[in-house]
Amino acid sequence: MPLRSNVRRAAFRHAKTLAAVAAATLIAANSANAAGNAAHGEELYRDCGACHSIEKNGVGPSHKGVIGRTAGTVAGYDYSPELKNSKIVWTEENLDKWLAGPEKLVPGTKMFYEVDDPKDRADIIAFLKEKAK
Repeated sequence: MPLRSNVRRAAFRHAKTLAAVAAATLIAANSANAAGNAAHGEELYRDCGACHSIEKNGVGPSHKGVIGRTAGTVAGYDYSPELKNSKIVWTEENLDKWLAGPEKLVPGTKMFYEVDDPKDRADIIAFLKEKAK
């Protein structure tokens, strides 16, 4: 009997270890997805390039320094009064909301382009964090 008990205890410890490793792997994978993939974000940003660039204003404002900037404050760009007065700071969370639906976040804004996929939004934001410093 004691041998069976020892085997059961060892098997139980082994199962707990495997479960912990599996949980840690899932958490790490989800964290990586939440952080976004900047390389894929760069590919997606090409669509944004119809109106925006990192360095200069175009149809839309420059994205240089967008993370942490207050909305409506890029010099030389003619923002809608709604966005200018919004007082939004471009955090990752606010950029995600913006990309999901600019009109929902700031009714009356000029921006109309939406990114439906949360993973794509995370990737674009990761690109902006990396390249638009």
